[in-house]
Amino acid sequence: MAVQEARHGSGSDGDRYEAAHGGGCACGDCPHGAREGHRRAVAAFLLRRDEFAAGQGLPAAVAHSASASRQWVSEELAQSADLVAERARAEGAAWLAGLRRRTVGLVWAVVVALLLTQALTAIGPGWTAARTAGLAAALVVAGALTAAAWFHRARGGALAPVVGEDNRLSTSRAVAVAWVLFVAYAVLVLVGQLAAASGHAERDALISGLELARGAGAVTVLAVVCGIAVLVRRVVGLRVLAQRLQKIRADRPRAADLLTDDAGRGTFADIQYVVISAVALVFAAVRLARRPEQLPDLPWGLAVVVLISAATYLAGKYAEGGRPVILSVVRSREAGDLDAPIRTGDDIEIRGAGFVPPGAQRADRLARMVVRIGTVNVHVPLVPVPGGFSNPADDLLTVPVPADVEPGRVDVQVVTGAGVETNRYAIDVTD
Repeated sequence: MAVQEARHGSGSDGDRYEAAHGGGCACGDCPHGAREGHRRAVAAFLLRRDEFAAGQGLPAAVAHSASASRQWVSEELAQSADLVAERARAEGAAWLAGLRRRTVGLVWAVVVALLLTQALTAIGPGWTAARTAGLAAALVVAGALTAAAWFHRARGGALAPVVGEDNRLSTSRAVAVAWVLFVAYAVLVLVGQLAAASGHAERDALISGLELARGAGAVTVLAVVCGIAVLVRRVVGLRVLAQRLQKIRADRPRAADLLTDDAGRGTFADIQYVVISAVALVFAAVRLARRPEQLPDLPWGLAVVVLISAATYLAGKYAEGGRPVILSVVRSREAGDLDAPIRTGDDIEIRGAGFVPPGAQRADRLARMVVRIGTVNVHVPLVPVPGGFSNPADDLLTVPVPADVEPGRVDVQVVTGAGVETNRYAIDVTD
């Protein structure tokens, strides 16, 4: 009751924020815009969290009770975090809608750069049919990407095919798409030269340039990276459904997703896959520029290096993640407390691993964590400290045992922010 009265008297951060905007502001249609609304909401949340961490802002109705004040602070922060998450989703949607123009602009900037490069390198040797075919192929590919960007204008434009189900850029799809576009461009260059060829011998030479013996390395790499993209999607999907991998949806895709995990930390498997694939693509592009009359003959040594890199990336995906686990549950004891069994009203420490999956460090995700004690669901309280939260942590949770828990032997189970359940751990609760 004290917590409810204190909240009613103080008002939520959402109410104060809406009042600051003049009421009825959705931060998507107002002049502030989605980005400004998100920035302001984050600033208000961080200020609120640091105030609570310093012991400020507590109403008198709950200040006398440590458990009541902790509950009030946790619920206030949870409401503020929900507001931040709402603003983040609005900003992400607005960012994706505007990404179409940027992707289209980048595609046509590459075409212009290709035109300038061909014009500069044509000084002396002269303009050739291969240069015309290369430029025409670039125009065809750019036109196709522009059309795809228009059809997927609400999901990131031309980048929509490489955005995964978790709203992050997929490394495997990005590498596969890069190789598909390059091979398609190389074939179109040959098609353009074939269309401009006048003699039978020249046409036969161009057709022979498509033989498998000429481009076996590039074709093998293309097949493997495309297979990896499909297989990784299947592997990740099955591991999520089997609760062996925890995935948190991102607000919007970022370029760093290609090199990092869901928590934003760089991963060796992703980095080496992107780097080696980029090096191989540069080599293949140089070979195509030197010999545009055939598919780029990627040396088998370089092709094998790419295959090893792809296998390493796939192995990393298999080894990624893991199911959260409870290792032990003990009664929380403060300095001066006597040793005693677990009773209703006591705090318990749940020790284990994997309680906070990558990407779930945000307060709105932390607030979704639940501990099931018997038949009672207990929301894990948010305990702020300067710069973050001391509870919940990836390896330790502290929750109270509610009075509704029946004395006796009960099971404890944690449900993470990703919706994954841990194993059951039995404890004894006394009167």
